[in-house]
Parts: sequence; C-alpha cells; structure tokens
Amino acid sequence: METTLYDTTGRPRVYIADESEPVIYTWRGRAVAYLDGDVLYGWRGKHLGWFVDGILYDLQGQRVGFIRSQCPVVTYIESLKNVKYMKYTKSLRSSPSSRPSLAARNSDWELEAFVSQNASG
Repeated sequence: METTLYDTTGRPRVYIADESEPVIYTWRGRAVAYLDGDVLYGWRGKHLGWFVDGILYDLQGQRVGFIRSQCPVVTYIESLKNVKYMKYTKSLRSSPSSRPSLAARNSDWELEAFVSQNASG
C-alpha cells in the first residue's frame, strides 16, 4: 500500500510505501527517507523530523507535508509515478532530537527537498 504526502499547497510530491518498513519515495521513484515509528530519518541516517497523525513535521515542529485527510487545502490529482529504483544501503541512524511542540504553522521547507536532504546518491 502507498500513501501520498501533499505539500502545503496541496500538490502530491512524495509517497510512503509500506515495505519491510515505511519508505518515502519521490515521484521519480527514488527512496530518500524512512520512518521508524513516528521518527523520520534521511537515507543516510540523519534525524529529519516526525510523522504524527498524518502530518510530517520538521525539527522545529512546523508542518511540511500531509496525508490527504489532514491537508489544510484542496489537494491536486496525482500523476503517474515512475517505477521505483533499487534502494541504496541505509547508513546508521543518529539519535533523534527531543520533539518540540508541534505547531499548526507551515515550514519554509519544500516537501521533496525536506525528505531528500539526507538521501544517498
């Protein structure tokens, strides 16, 4: 099963694929991040943020992405996704930061750039 994540303007940008663990892919089929519980890690192990109740938050507790039912704006229709590329080997994870208070404020991060900031290749 795949779950689309929408940016703050309602555009579908990345998706979560339920594999052996939830992996975040770009629309072009590149694995860039993954979830361990509610903690988001970049592919090279850097703690990036949290995924709580269908909302993706950055390290400051600001909203970066949403599942459709949590998106505060009308969502766009999804285009076709590319085939998934083979995944690189993940690096060891860093320890997660303490979770700040989660805000109803949007982050300055663009969603795909946010989840890709610690990707391999």
